[in-house]
Formats: sequence, C-alpha cells, structure tokens
Amino acid sequence: MLATVIAGATLGLSGYLIEVEVDVADGGFPTCTIVGLPNKSIDEAKDRVRTAITNAGFVMPDSRITINLAPADIPKSGSAFDLPITIGILTASNSITQESLAGKMFIGELSLEGQVRKVSGIIPLILVAKEEKLKEVYIPVENAKEASIFEDVKIIPVVSLRQLVDHLRGIKKIEEYIPGPKDKKITRYSLYDFSQIKGQEQAKRALEIAAAGFHNIHLKGPPGAGKTLLSRTMPTILPLMDKDEILEVAKVYSILGELTEEIFAGVRPFRSPHHTTSRIGLIGGGSHPTPGEISLSHRGVLFLDEFPEFPRSVLESMRQPLEDGVVTVSRAAGTLTFPARFLLLAASNPCPCGFLSHPKKSCICSPGAIARYKKRLSGPLLDRIDVHIDVPPVEVDKLSEEYESEKSDVVRGRVEKARARQGLRFSALKISFNSEMRATDVKKFCKMTDGAQILLKQAVDRLALSARSYFKTIKVAQTISDLELSDNIDEAHIAEALQYRVTEL
Repeated sequence: MLATVIAGATLGLSGYLIEVEVDVADGGFPTCTIVGLPNKSIDEAKDRVRTAITNAGFVMPDSRITINLAPADIPKSGSAFDLPITIGILTASNSITQESLAGKMFIGELSLEGQVRKVSGIIPLILVAKEEKLKEVYIPVENAKEASIFEDVKIIPVVSLRQLVDHLRGIKKIEEYIPGPKDKKITRYSLYDFSQIKGQEQAKRALEIAAAGFHNIHLKGPPGAGKTLLSRTMPTILPLMDKDEILEVAKVYSILGELTEEIFAGVRPFRSPHHTTSRIGLIGGGSHPTPGEISLSHRGVLFLDEFPEFPRSVLESMRQPLEDGVVTVSRAAGTLTFPARFLLLAASNPCPCGFLSHPKKSCICSPGAIARYKKRLSGPLLDRIDVHIDVPPVEVDKLSEEYESEKSDVVRGRVEKARARQGLRFSALKISFNSEMRATDVKKFCKMTDGAQILLKQAVDRLALSARSYFKTIKVAQTISDLELSDNIDEAHIAEALQYRVTEL
C-alpha cells in the first residue's frame, strides 16, 4: 500500500514542503530503501525508525519498503524526517488511515524507545506550512516555544510516537500548544549599564548616536580606557526588535538550533567572535553552507575587539555585507543568501603596544611597526564605518568621583524616541534606520538648512571626503537631528557628524 505524509526540509534559511511517499510491498525480501537525494543522516533513519516502531508497541512490516522524498532535486539532511517516515510506514501498513493525515505536517527526530526529540530549523518549516495553508503542524514538544511567535498556525506538541498515533486514531487527543503570557522583563539590561562607565562622555555620546541610527562605530584608544566596557553596554541602549525583526533573527538561530528566550523578548543579538575566527566562521559557508557571525548578528551588534588583529582577508570579506545587508555564499551544493544587516562595533589600539599618543606613557613601537599595524585596516573598510571616536585614558578624578552618570534606561528612552521618528519616516519603505538609507532616500528625506549645506560642501572640499563619506555624514547628522527631535539638519548637526569622519586608525 502507498501512503503520503507531508514533511519539510530547509536549504539555507528557506523552508520547502516535502512529500514523504512510502510504499510497503505485499511481499519481497525485507529491505528499506530511501531515495530522493537524502544524505547519510537520513539514511541512518532506517534503523532508528525500525527500532522506534517496535519499542512503541507497533509492528514493523516484514516486507520491502520504498521511501521517496519528493521533490527529488532538493537536498535533504537532518533527523527531522524520522517522524514523517515512521507515520508513513504505519499508514502504508494500515495502522493509521490516510485521511487522518490530510492538511498536516510532521517534523521530529525519534529515539530508539519512540520518544520525539528536538530538531533545528523549525521556524522556516512552520513558515512554509503557513504559506501552503496546512491546518496543523506536529512538532517535538521541546520545539513548541519556538512556535510561539506564530499566532495563526495550529501547533501540536508531540512527546512520543505512541501518543501521536493514539491522537491520529482518535483515541486520545493532543491539546494544541497555547503560549503563555510573555515575560516583558529583559534580564540582559541588569548585566551592564551606562552608569557603570566613569567619564568618557564623548564616547557615550557616539554610542548613543550609533544606537539611534544603527550606525557602524569604531572605538580607538589605549588599553584600559574602557573600550570593552563601553561596547558591552551597547545592547542596553538599543531599542527592542519589532515582530518582523524577531522573525528574521529567529529564522537564523532556528537553523542552528540556538534560539533563546531573549530573542523572543526582542533583545537584539550581540556577538563577539575571537580575532582568530576564520573567514567562513565570520561570513558563513562550508560544504553545507550555514550562517556565520555576521548573520547571527543580524539586526543586532557584531563586536570585533582587537579589530586589527583579525586577518586582513577576513575583515575585507565584510565589505560587501556592510553595504548590502546580505551575504551570498556560492558552493557546489548551491548558492544561498543569508541576512547580514548588523551594526559593526569595532575596538582597537592606536599601535601594537597601545600607548601611541598616550599623555603619560611612552610608545615603544618603531615607526615601521606602527605603519604595518595601521595597514591591517584598509581605507575602503574604514570608509564604511560611520562613526570613529577616540577613547582617551580615564582621569583618576573621574574614577574616584561619587556621581553616577545617566543610566541605560534614560539613554535608551532617547534612542527609542529617535527610532520612532525613523519608523514614521520610512513607514512606506523596507528600511528601519537612517543608516539603511540609499542616496535617493537621503535626498528625499534629509532636509538641510542652507548653512548646513554650505558647511558640508566646504568640508568635502577641504577634507577630500569620498562620495560614501558625504552621504554617511548626512545620515549621521540626520540621526543627531532625530535625537534632538528636530525637523531639519542644521550646522551644529553637520559639524558634530563631521567630527566622526576620521579615516585613519
């Protein structure tokens, strides 16, 4: 008898509907064959399925079984096909009726005793089920929380194969998963806070501007100046993600099986890879391409400490994603595109020893060593960073003062107001922040006073700014204007934005 079960497969961040066709022959030598471009992990499912069926109290057909995963031109991998293959075998052997499977998708890995285990990539699969208007999606109970962001899809959490079969037979119904009330308390904000930073008012101002407009920022200063602490406080002043952004980020983390409660709460990702990270680790790829750190930082922050210590080839590979907001990986298995709209937050020393231009300590580096150190960061890469700020050593008086600077909550309040203005401005477009504006958007939305235009033209001539720097200066000035709740960009906004256009390390 022939049975058909609906399952799903992921390729990159996209989900695809897969029909699992199972034929149990009336006779023949007892074998099980899986076709349809499966990889080794799916081929191993034969032994897991056979043992799970037996241990769950069902009879494994003692005949030739052929399993086809259609369409056959899409590569399939992972253990999520265990459950649909098992349901197909039980249906083809008349343990379950074909009618009970109509409009339902099945996803899950099976243990040898018939328990349904957690799998990765649930969110893209639920999205494709929603697009195909399937009635119900059966997933492992451990994956149920991942489905809480979907309000119009019926999710059925499954604990075991026996429980699922009893449900399909109508013996004992499995209740639909209903997510509980969401906890609005964000624990990450208690780890770091702006009030912990003594002094560094200019650097904190630059971070506020970067957070408000989602601008890339480069902190440069000697060791111990507070660059890392400043960077760690960045997530505390960023606005929470909206529903669409949460879904974008959740898809990336779901593929890798790294979803956390913070993502569902709207906390933006903060990634801090070590400087020994490879190009594939940063950009993504591999024989079976997976997202890299820049995609895991999508809609969040990518913090690169010791910026010049990263291999130059690794840093240069970020130039295109910084401009386009996506990264395209081409391999023999195919060409995949991953999202990469991240805020680059880089920190570096001025020289190898770190004390070049230090007011109290002498630099011990040779001119050649300093020159080689600076050459590790190319001009085109630095030109793609919107805000460059020097972080000087903290004065002892500042460290011993009792006063507390502004808390992150206060700064975040101003950032959210500026973000709200941008949301209204770009409501008809597919962008969210000032940094995402194209040249045509800048000309359309950024209204400068006559004095601001004159000042900017003079700066372009005297500082020999590139066309990219010209537009980035306007974008930063627009963010400064938004923070002040101003309708126009004036001379003061342009002047402050120009202070951040430094192209040397």
